[in-house]
Amino acid sequence: MADAAPEFSVKIAESEDELRAAQALRYDVFVRELGGGGEMVDHEVGLERDRFDPLFDHMLVTDEATGTVAGVYRLLRDDQAAQAGQFYSEDEYDLSALKASGRRLLELGRSCLHPDYRGGMAMFHLWSGLADYVEKHGIELLFGVASFHGTNPKALANPLAMLHHNHLAPPDLRVRSKKFQTMDLVGVDDLDRKRAMVEIPSLIKAYLRLGGFVGEGAYVDHAFNTTDVCLILDTSRMNERQRRIYTGGRE
Repeated sequence: MADAAPEFSVKIAESEDELRAAQALRYDVFVRELGGGGEMVDHEVGLERDRFDPLFDHMLVTDEATGTVAGVYRLLRDDQAAQAGQFYSEDEYDLSALKASGRRLLELGRSCLHPDYRGGMAMFHLWSGLADYVEKHGIELLFGVASFHGTNPKALANPLAMLHHNHLAPPDLRVRSKKFQTMDLVGVDDLDRKRAMVEIPSLIKAYLRLGGFVGEGAYVDHAFNTTDVCLILDTSRMNERQRRIYTGGRE
């Protein structure tokens, strides 16, 4: 007899144990699986953490049947960033355009799924929980860095160039990498679009389907063994099809 389908719950971490559960999944994915690191990573107990964790809200999707944390998202509103003195991604990107917009901002980060739950409904529940959070807090602009594995931009030339040519943010939302790595690595006429789409991570593709943009320039993060792009999502620019995807079909 087949196992029953998972039943997921979505919540913001309220206890130290729930925060540690999020950090443990992040360690499994970002450190063990992808080879990342960082000055506050605790290899002894298997936790990926940093100085921003106490300031963020941590969204957890849990398989209630097994108690397994299937996915996590880290969320930082502009009012929380004011307490921190900066957004996390300001170490990598000049966010002046977003901060000058006068609109409610939410930074997203550390999104990851347990290997056993990839390609299933766990990501849908993360997105659905995010949509509820955005509505609750009146968020208008969402942004955050998303990563390609590896630190050789030339090996990522096709996907980076496709993002640059087809999905660059409009000037009023165009953040810029502080340690600028051009994404314009392949001309439009020479772009291998099929290869580019295969090589773009699923999380970035999900943002693009929702009408997301990328900032100007990538950022090579050697500590995390990644090449990062900054994604921006303006909820006011979503069309109805995109809005239905984002909200899970709810009005």
